[in-house]
Amino acid sequence: MATKKTASSKKSVTKVKATSAPTKAKSTKVTTVKAVSATQSSNRVSGFGGMQKPQVGAVVAEFVGAFMLAAAFIAGQGQPVLVLFALVGVVLALGAASGAHVNPAVTVAAWATRKVSAVRALVYVVAQVLGAMLALVVLNAFVSQAPEVSSQAAMLGQSASQELFKATAIPNGKEWTVFFAELLGAAIFGFAVASARKQLTQLSKAFTVGLGFFLALLVAGSAAAAVSGVAILNPAVAVALQAINFSSVWPVAVYVLATVLGAIGGFVLNDLVNVNNDESVDA
Repeated sequence: MATKKTASSKKSVTKVKATSAPTKAKSTKVTTVKAVSATQSSNRVSGFGGMQKPQVGAVVAEFVGAFMLAAAFIAGQGQPVLVLFALVGVVLALGAASGAHVNPAVTVAAWATRKVSAVRALVYVVAQVLGAMLALVVLNAFVSQAPEVSSQAAMLGQSASQELFKATAIPNGKEWTVFFAELLGAAIFGFAVASARKQLTQLSKAFTVGLGFFLALLVAGSAAAAVSGVAILNPAVAVALQAINFSSVWPVAVYVLATVLGAIGGFVLNDLVNVNNDESVDA
């Protein structure tokens, strides 16, 4: 009897070991899957949407978004309301792919406040400028095919040929006024974009960015218009509007330097405002 019991106990031990083997295999398989998913997620960088984004798709999205925004800016002649809805549409369409910066000043501000890497910021800026330049080329190709206005219409004051909307030159002696108008508008927009990162839904992010740009362009545009200037708040769009030239230092200073400094200031201000956002504040 003792011998039978010993044999049966050995059989049961063998069965337990046999059943435990697949469990180890399963756990090893799960660990491998987790390791692969962790490696894939480490190769992605989060954007303003707060989701993990593949890098190549994000760069393409920035190129397309800058093209769309610059084209809308030119076609709408820089009207704040039209640019508002254009930017909302761009963020809704591409925000999940790249965060929809579509603005070199925003990208540089995000890099300066350590929200994106230096490599990503560089490729974003290049993609944005190229996208805006392509919008200028494409729209100019369409306009160049338009028929010339008749001589009778020209006598009534109409232009002999259609031209693309472009920014007016910075008025002589009023450069500092336009500089600070662009700086102020970019700071307002940078603050709005940084705030949009904390929104819960893509729709709320899109309208925060769009309405922020509307407010910034309204304020900066009104200040610049007082001296017959124009506010753009986007260096890539400024290239598309032919506002940047190297005949003088002022176009670069106003539409690049002032815009970038203003956007950085807006991001920093947003970080200061929300530094204690987890703590309760008495009214």
